[in-house]
Amino acid sequence: MDTEARDQAYMRQALDLAARGLGRVEPNPMVGALVVRDDRVIAEGWHGRFGGPHAEVVAIAQAGDRCRGAELFVTLEPCCHHGKTPPCTNAILRAGIRRVVAAVGDPFPQVSGRGEALLRGAGLEVKVGVLADEARRLNAAYFKRQLTGLPLVIAKWAMTADGRIATATGESRWISCEASRRRVHEVRRIVDAVLVGAGTVVKDSPSLTVRHVEPLPERGQPTRVVLDEALAINPQREPAASARQVPLIVYAALDAPPARAEALRRAGCEVVHAPAEGRFVSPRHVLEDLGRRGMSRVLIEGGAHVFGSFLGAGLVDRAMIFISPRILGSAGGLGPVAGPSERGLEAALALEDLTVERIDTDILMQGRLGEF
Repeated sequence: MDTEARDQAYMRQALDLAARGLGRVEPNPMVGALVVRDDRVIAEGWHGRFGGPHAEVVAIAQAGDRCRGAELFVTLEPCCHHGKTPPCTNAILRAGIRRVVAAVGDPFPQVSGRGEALLRGAGLEVKVGVLADEARRLNAAYFKRQLTGLPLVIAKWAMTADGRIATATGESRWISCEASRRRVHEVRRIVDAVLVGAGTVVKDSPSLTVRHVEPLPERGQPTRVVLDEALAINPQREPAASARQVPLIVYAALDAPPARAEALRRAGCEVVHAPAEGRFVSPRHVLEDLGRRGMSRVLIEGGAHVFGSFLGAGLVDRAMIFISPRILGSAGGLGPVAGPSERGLEAALALEDLTVERIDTDILMQGRLGEF
């Protein structure tokens, strides 16, 4: 096996380790590490929880004295600054590692390129860029927030085979099967926020919490976010009714009725006034605010006008589309996205890195809509 193929094989193992931190380490990146000596993995580690030891430190501690003269494979450039933990570069140098292979550089300004330069300057052999695309995809939420200040945005909807998310009267429970709904709750428990529009809340009174699976103990329930320009939602109904137990942020127009805002605040909601774009609260302003709050992933669950505004603004990164093997056959049935009616096929958004999966009776189609 040549050196490149060998490095890639070990890096794939490290990426698999890194993925174990999904939902547990944010806003930090997921990182995995291997210590390799004489073509054998002698230790492994991953970043397991926010504020906990980094992957490199875990692997080095496991290997002990066997690190001297060994190689370290790590999915992200080792940190060289004091954060919640000491610099990983210090641990690497003390351990006597001779070669470091990193998948990708860290975009965090206090690390970017400096960790690599420090190790090279100390005489270590350093290689960066092994399975870099895979490493960026794994940590897309971290890279996006570091580079843009915005969280990664996932749009999720369920529809019939003829593209309807509800009947003409608004009935939508349940288009997807139980297994598909469980998958959605698995996603909810790794995101920081679940976002919907006021129309969805008024019609369905959704709780927007993790229920079909246990919430991760490291993060609990996601924050609920409602875009409600006129503050039409009822403070006595869900999700506002449980706002003192699970956080709820309501984004309202600048001229929303003050009395309604006060009623929601008394119920425990946080009301944030935001500028409008057309009829709706600015989706970019919402994401900028959520990014400032430290959120890494936001799951949008409807409705059609919310999807239309975020997609139209180019602010959706991933799509999860559950397709039920049923045909509604109704001209008045509602479609998933309500964007500008004049948009032509040349402006259609293309899903990249497309995957298709069978979930019981449904089909799940997932893809990427942009750089992240």
